[in-house]
Amino acid sequence: MTRVKNGLNALKTRRNILKQVKGYRLGRSTKERQANDAIMHAGQSAFAHRRDKKNDMRHLWTIRLSAALKPHNISYSKFIGMMKKANIALDRKVLSELAQTSPETFNTVVKKVTA
Repeated sequence: MTRVKNGLNALKTRRNILKQVKGYRLGRSTKERQANDAIMHAGQSAFAHRRDKKNDMRHLWTIRLSAALKPHNISYSKFIGMMKKANIALDRKVLSELAQTSPETFNTVVKKVTA
C-alpha cells in the first residue's frame, strides 16, 4: 500500500489562512496559530456588527426625524404616536429620507398628522 502524506493539504490550508490575514499586524499576519485566532475573532465581530449596523441605522433615522420635527415643535415620540392614530403607515426610514431629500413632502405629512 502506498503512503499518503498530508503535506499538500496542510500547505494549502496554511496558504489560505495567511492570505486572509494579509495586512494584519505583527504575528497575526505571519504565524499560523495566531492568524487562525485572528480570523475566528474577526468573523465573530463581523457577524455581531452586521446586526449592530441595523440598529445604528434605525438610531440615525430617529435623530434625523427629531431634527426635522424641531421647527414644528413636535417631539419624535409624539409624532410617531400621532402617525399611528392617523393610520399612516410610513416607516422611520422613509420618513427620514423624506425629511432629508424633500422637506416639502415631509411638511405635508406632518400637517396631515397634526390636523
